[in-house]
Parts: sequence; C-alpha cells; structure tokens
Amino acid sequence: MSANTDHLDSFRALALQVTSHAVNQASDRTQAQTLIQNTIHRLGQQIAASIAFIGFDCRLIVLPEYFLTGFPLGESLAVWAEKACIEMAGAEYEALGKIAQKHRIFLAGNAYELDANFPGLYFQTCFVIDPSGSVILRYRRLNSMFAPTPHDVWDKYLDCYGLEGVFPVAKTEIGNLAALASEEILYPEVARCLAMRGAEIFLHSTSEVYSKNLTPKDAAKISRAVENMAYVVSANTAGIANSPIPIASVDGGSKIIDHRGIVLAETGSGESMAAFAEIDLAALKRDRHRPGLNNLLSRQRFELYADSYRQPHFYPANTMLESDVDRKHFIRTQQETIERLAKLGLI
Repeated sequence: MSANTDHLDSFRALALQVTSHAVNQASDRTQAQTLIQNTIHRLGQQIAASIAFIGFDCRLIVLPEYFLTGFPLGESLAVWAEKACIEMAGAEYEALGKIAQKHRIFLAGNAYELDANFPGLYFQTCFVIDPSGSVILRYRRLNSMFAPTPHDVWDKYLDCYGLEGVFPVAKTEIGNLAALASEEILYPEVARCLAMRGAEIFLHSTSEVYSKNLTPKDAAKISRAVENMAYVVSANTAGIANSPIPIASVDGGSKIIDHRGIVLAETGSGESMAAFAEIDLAALKRDRHRPGLNNLLSRQRFELYADSYRQPHFYPANTMLESDVDRKHFIRTQQETIERLAKLGLI
C-alpha cells in the first residue's frame, strides 16, 4: 500500500465512457501500436474537455476495460501477447502518465500487460496513475474465463509479489484506491479482500451489456458498495469498434455509487462524460466510524468463514505454472471442476 498523508475531504470523479477501438484486425504489432497511440491521443482530448466542463476539482478519472485494444477473438496467447499486450514500463503508460500529470488527476484503466517474470503469458491488469505520472497501483484480474491470472501461476506469483501485490490498495490524497476488473464485481470475495486492506473507492473498469432492467452486474455494484461501505466508480465502454461483434453490444450505463448504495450519476449509451459525481470522503469516514447496525464493515466475523474457503474442490491453482497451454485449457479446466463438484454432490 503506497502512502500519502494529505487528504481531500471531497472531490469529483468521472467514469469516462469511451469507445474501444479493437486491434484484432491489425496485421502486426506496428499497426496495432498505431491504433493504440491514436486511442491515447483521442483520450487526451476527451479528458481535457471533460475536466473543463466538470471543473478542476475532478481528480479521478476511470476508463473502461479494453479501452486500448479490445479483447482477443480467437488469437492464441502468443499472438495476442505480441500484438496487443503492453510492457510494464512501456510507452503507453508513459503517454497516459503525461495526461495524468498535465491535468493533475488520478487516471485508472485496464490493459493487457506482459510481465518478464512470466514469459509466454500476459495478465489483464487494472492500473492507477497518479498526478506525477507514476503507476502507483497494478492489480491483475484474478477471475477470468479465457485469460491467464495470478491464480494460474499462484506459487510463483506470490514469490514475486506477495499477497499484498495480489490485493493492492493505494493510499492517496483522494482516499484508499483499489481496482476491480469487469465481471469481478460479481465476486464479493475480491472486493472484500481489498476492503480488508482499507479500500474506500473501487475503480471498476468494465465492458458489459447495458440494459434499462437491473442486470446482475449492476446489482453487484450496489451490493459491493453497501457491504464494504465504499464508493464504486464503474466505467463501461461505449461499444467496441473494428470488431465483428455489433458495436453497441457493450455500451452504456457507466455510473458512480456511494457507500450507501445510492447511484449518484449514470449515463446512457454512447461516448459520454455524464457519469461524474462528488466523492465525499468525509461522509464515508464518518459512517465507517459510527457504531450501529449499518456499520457492516466493523461487524464482520471473518474467522467464521475461513475453513469453508479452504475447501480444495473448486477451481485449482497453478494450472499454468509448468507447461505451455492453449485457449482450450480454460474451458477444459472449468469442465473438470464442474465434474469434480458434481461427483461430490456440491452442485
């Protein structure tokens, strides 16, 4: 957890809803890099205009999942790593850092990232860049259907980064920041482990189906906010362009939810900066320090659940630690888990 002792009582945050321009059809890394650079240039303009409209107390901007590249559509792990994944100290972070530095903002997003400790693999990484332009938080998605995760190389990942590197929280002047990736909003354990480490604001980069009806993910956003007494800033894509998937399939509904579960701002479909709201840290801290029925965080009895979570029958760790795998590995491992749970009568 990085530390900063100068705190703001309140500021404005923005869940910036922008179109993802996919790189799947790029012929090579050079062409993909051009598309990524164009995206960053366009974002710089959109962020500047959004801050001018919202006001210069806008200190936090969250970008959607896949905002740089889209997601793999059948590409092998090796091909996607070569074409679309960025380096941990790469030019993309440098360019995004300059945007954060110019506007004195915390900038959060999600990208496919290479890690020299794990050759042949990549991770879907949520990041936070501070106003100095430095990456201060790097969270790797732990639950993914078709991408490697730290859990798939668990023993080595812990050796490299430790448990605090699995569940990082950045202690900053705008509060304690933590990241959730996409569908991980549906996994209460991830948010809970971050809240146990002090998280006050969940930065949720997503690319999901938007509906006027209550979706499972939208219900989960409210639940994660209430049960952890934390803000949720959730940025969805405004569609994915240059992809065979219809562009508006994942478009709309970016929102900000406060620690009481109240939706403070929400946008419809299309590129938009309408999902901005005040983050009232002083109110959050008052409620977290107030004894009573509604202080759910202080009433947790985690020892009650520890043994149940140690059950070994569910999705296994380290399945990608010692051998090369293809994309069939993910569905095959899930099928084996389902069969094991069925045999035990657990599903």
